[in-house]
Amino acid sequence: MFFGFVKEEGVRKSRRKAVRTVLVVEDEPLVAFDNEHALEHAGYCVAATVDDHDHAVRVIDEGGIDLVIADVALHGRKNGIDVARHAAGQGLAVLFVTGHCPIDARALAIGCLAKPYAPRDLIAAIGVVDAVLRGVRRPKSPPGLSLFDAAA
Repeated sequence: MFFGFVKEEGVRKSRRKAVRTVLVVEDEPLVAFDNEHALEHAGYCVAATVDDHDHAVRVIDEGGIDLVIADVALHGRKNGIDVARHAAGQGLAVLFVTGHCPIDARALAIGCLAKPYAPRDLIAAIGVVDAVLRGVRRPKSPPGLSLFDAAA
């Protein structure tokens, strides 16, 4: 596999994927299982699949994560927005997967994939996020993906 650079408009762009290792933060067991299965099948490394803020923070603090995929609504005192705040503090990209993405979440994430979504749409959304992070031309966005202004 070639991991060189592409010269695009006078700037060197890496061909190497920006997203390889993913943290899944989801408290709905079937959705969490489907996400993990789809990600592994697509070749991503799932660092962990967790269902609450505290576990997510521990995994983020261990390092090695490229992208946090987080549901906004989690059981417990803290939610996915709190996870995103912590991830942003560590310089990590966050993709929310939720039925309703709150306005205040926009400053913390690269985008939001609306639930319900098909596994192929999750994989396609990560492909778009990867392209944004690398600064290369984005592939077609799947249904339900909204990129926030800073990312677009």
